[in-house]
Amino acid sequence: MLSRFRAAEFALRNALVPRQALAAASCLIALGLLFAVLLRLGDLGLYVVETIAVGLAAGVIYFLALYFLEVSDDTPAAFGLILLGAMFFRLLLFPLAPTLSGDIHRYRWEARVQEAGFNPYTIRPDDSRLVPLRDANWHAIPGRDIPTIYPPLSELVWRLAYRFLPGPVAFKLPFVLADLFVVGMLAGWVRFTGGRNLTLALYAWNPLVVIEFAASGHHDSLATAAVVAASLLIIRGWGTLSTLALAAGALVKVFPVVLFPLWLRRAGLSRAKARGWPRSAWSWLNALVAIALAAACAWPFRSAWPQLLHSLGYYESRWQHNNASLYALMVWFSGSPELAVGIGLGIVAGLSVWAAARRLDGVRAAYLLFGAILMLSPNAFSWYFTWLLPFLAFFPNPAWLLLTVLQFLSYHVLIGYQAGGDWHFQPFYLWLTYGPFYALLLWRLIRPTHPEEGGGSAWQRV
Repeated sequence: MLSRFRAAEFALRNALVPRQALAAASCLIALGLLFAVLLRLGDLGLYVVETIAVGLAAGVIYFLALYFLEVSDDTPAAFGLILLGAMFFRLLLFPLAPTLSGDIHRYRWEARVQEAGFNPYTIRPDDSRLVPLRDANWHAIPGRDIPTIYPPLSELVWRLAYRFLPGPVAFKLPFVLADLFVVGMLAGWVRFTGGRNLTLALYAWNPLVVIEFAASGHHDSLATAAVVAASLLIIRGWGTLSTLALAAGALVKVFPVVLFPLWLRRAGLSRAKARGWPRSAWSWLNALVAIALAAACAWPFRSAWPQLLHSLGYYESRWQHNNASLYALMVWFSGSPELAVGIGLGIVAGLSVWAAARRLDGVRAAYLLFGAILMLSPNAFSWYFTWLLPFLAFFPNPAWLLLTVLQFLSYHVLIGYQAGGDWHFQPFYLWLTYGPFYALLLWRLIRPTHPEEGGGSAWQRV
């Protein structure tokens, strides 16, 4: 049976060798039609079941596209179609009002608070002094009882964007452009290194990426773009620019900070070939440059330092149990969310130090560390998984790719939330999301390696 399957795969591969562009065009059209269905639905928050169904169907087409790209020889026409599809999908969904998540309304609100002369780190959205600032999207703002906990560069970007793009849809533009910048960097890397078209499509056509950025307007794309830029810059030996890019990413969203020990060590090696951090003076200079950037971004909000730790503690006490992965298992075993968080932090910190000590490649380190964060954090919303996707382009683990598609199931929480204000993830859907992920991980771990697979591509070998 296995031999017949391999013979059929070989025949399909030969049939597709001259037809990669045709396969790419077919999948582009299929994905475009599915995304057009979302555009037709309009308010996705009112059509949660339909949105989940379309997202999963788009995932099926996405995997078919990856398979066709994998088993056929690369062509310039297919490369162009992948780029065209990436831009088309995002332009198609950009006009959608952000209804799957209220985060962008929080971004806009904090920009308005700054424009009105208030510090978003010291005043809650429901403060009576801010009543004149409320608009039609006020009730969509999440966490109205807590001041902001977003890093300072995010706040500055939002304030600048609001001055020119005040509407909820237009406000998405910087985040969609950052997402397209990641696509452009991956495309440039593929062309520069002679890589495969598959590498570009893994990120550019992922349905979760398209919907979370183009439709919902999450600002995580800014941090992701900064980390990808930092990774490519350090490969080219531009240590200081790379460290600045990584610092900018951490000042937008905190997760890139785990790469700093490795970055300082490798950035030092770019100038002092035999020495890395902490023995390299150049590494210390790069660290000072990153600290100076952080200080410059934080300075306008300096009055908030006494209250910031309290806000973070309040957030951690309220927003938990949004991750059904290893964090949930640690809570179940220990009986203490605080202990589970502490163990997770210890593991991630240990991995960060280990990566620096081993001087890992930056892309591999990002892949490992961001994956660990997603597994061990008390919160792992669907858009958090976009952090990992640019690095899955280089390490295309099928289990992780499957999990990015299954994340659409997590939107079932909106059904109960909109009906009665109950934000609760149903165990059945959590099992549907994470069960196949862990099953595939274990299967790939215990599956015997066949000798004839040794020469396969990275997609086959992972």
